[in-house]
Amino acid sequence: MFDLKGMTALVTGASGGIGSAIAYALARQGARLALSGSNGDKLRAFREQLNTEVPHHDNDGHVEITCNLSNATQVEELVPAALDTLGKVDILVNNAGITRDNLAMRMKDEEWDEVIRINLESTFRLMRASARPMMKARFGRIVNITSVVGATGNPGQMNYCAAKAGVVGMSRSLAQELATRGITVNCVAPGFIRSAMTDALDDKQKDAINGRIPMAKMGEGDDIGAAVAYLASKEAGYVTGQVLHVNGGMAMLG
Repeated sequence: MFDLKGMTALVTGASGGIGSAIAYALARQGARLALSGSNGDKLRAFREQLNTEVPHHDNDGHVEITCNLSNATQVEELVPAALDTLGKVDILVNNAGITRDNLAMRMKDEEWDEVIRINLESTFRLMRASARPMMKARFGRIVNITSVVGATGNPGQMNYCAAKAGVVGMSRSLAQELATRGITVNCVAPGFIRSAMTDALDDKQKDAINGRIPMAKMGEGDDIGAAVAYLASKEAGYVTGQVLHVNGGMAMLG
């Protein structure tokens, strides 16, 4: 089940907490990865770690491609670079994202623009760039990482919530455009996932978060990685235009 041997994947934000968990999940199922991120040193260290722990024996193993998603030129060059390095891109995972939180009345134009540019616009550009080679191959899996707050809203995150809700709308539109070509487009929407940021919270803050979750605990990066591996698999070929919520029951959405 969910064997990805012979498949390749481009993962953005690959060296971050959720991104690295997604990369590990895909690599463990046999995929060869192009890891993308904006911090070249961090990305290179993670690639070396992944090649050591979950090596891929085809060609030169997993590769890294540095890309600043706020730079439209670099974004447009990312998929061609991955195609040149991997030979094909079967799976695209748009995971990278940023937050610039502020209450609406205080939100600066730059805070809005930066979040929309990186979280929404770059996702559109990468989906557009990958669609043509996937159509030629008559196979593809696009998985976009959104968020529970894209469905529920969250005070202080109007920009982030708008971007994540927009990704869902884009995904469903593209899913309909590509459905007859063997290409699926889906989203995974994490709830509260344990990270370095949540580990820094005090017990009272953690208890407040856990109190909102029926499972009474935050999720792990591996929970998101498993969801992505499923949607990237051939077995998920009849699932498209969907949002898979992974949030411990915090928001039970249809």
